[in-house]
This record gives sequence, structure tokens and C-alpha cells, in this order.
Amino acid sequence: MNNPYEMLSRMNSIRSQMETLKAELRNLVATGSAGAGMVELSINGEYRVTKLEISDELYAMNDRKMLEVLIAGAFNDATEKLKELIEEKSRSLMAKELGMNI
Repeated sequence: MNNPYEMLSRMNSIRSQMETLKAELRNLVATGSAGAGMVELSINGEYRVTKLEISDELYAMNDRKMLEVLIAGAFNDATEKLKELIEEKSRSLMAKELGMNI
């Protein structure tokens, strides 16, 4: 690709693909859990919590500290899963755009 016009065209295409990716990321949802499923938490592609479920069993324990730890753990789990989804989408986009298998 020595042609500067071809490079510009490719850059515009990549820019357009990145905007598409941003829109797709907003619709992603990842769910994490902690405490053997006693806490489940979902986040969207903008890292906003969209759902939080706490089991009746955990709630009945009336253990605030455990609840705090499990919510944080579920959030961290969801965050890791979302990062993996974002990386997968990004790799797919780059592979498509560059015509490579990444």
C-alpha cells in the first residue's frame, strides 16, 4: 500500500469502523457473580451497572461487610468479562479491516 490515496481511504474506513464499534460496545452486557452466585451483577459496554441481584439467603444473613465484598467481587468479575468481549470485538474489527486473522 504505497499509494497515499489508498492509505487515506483505508484510514477513513477504519475511522468509520471504530464509530460502529463504539455503538456496538454500548449494547454489550457482561454479567459477573460472586459467592457461588449469591450476588450477580451486570454491566453494559460503558461500564454502567444495569442489574444487581442479591440472593435472599445472603440478604437474610444481615452481614454488611460480606455483602460489600461480594458486590465488589461480582463487579470485578463482570468487568473482566466485559474487557474480554471488547478485546474480541476489537480483534474481529481489525482482522476484518486489515484482512488478517488475529
